[in-house]
Amino acid sequence: MRTYLVVVDETREAENAVRFAARRAASTGGGVRIVAIVPPTEFVQWGNVQATIEDEAYQRAEALLASAAGTLMQESGIRPAITVRQGDAVAIVRTMLDEEEGIAALVLGAAEDGVPGPLVAYFAGPEAGKLPCPVMIIPGALSREDIDRLS
Repeated sequence: MRTYLVVVDETREAENAVRFAARRAASTGGGVRIVAIVPPTEFVQWGNVQATIEDEAYQRAEALLASAAGTLMQESGIRPAITVRQGDAVAIVRTMLDEEEGIAALVLGAAEDGVPGPLVAYFAGPEAGKLPCPVMIIPGALSREDIDRLS
């Protein structure tokens, strides 16, 4: 099945990327995989404190994915596959693209203002020609109506 991979965080541009991917998947008979990435935590001298910090970050990521999945199902009827991973975002996404067959595109949201985030900068930069699938960058300035029209 054609699957659109979307990295989700708490930004408006991530919401745009999820909406675009859901609408594309619905129109092409595909699916959506949403992934939340928990950044690596700084070393804390006391192990219990570090474990608590990591657990809270993981729980926030799971809640974020649950919310995004609910919205996606409500708007498109598609039940997404969800994944939470901890580590370097670029490395995690690159590994998922290389290892998971059926990913039709990586869908990333770009902020309306400022420099692109690390994922957009990496996957649209010098490595773009080596990827196993297309990258779709959804501009942050697009309205919901624009996304619906384009997808």
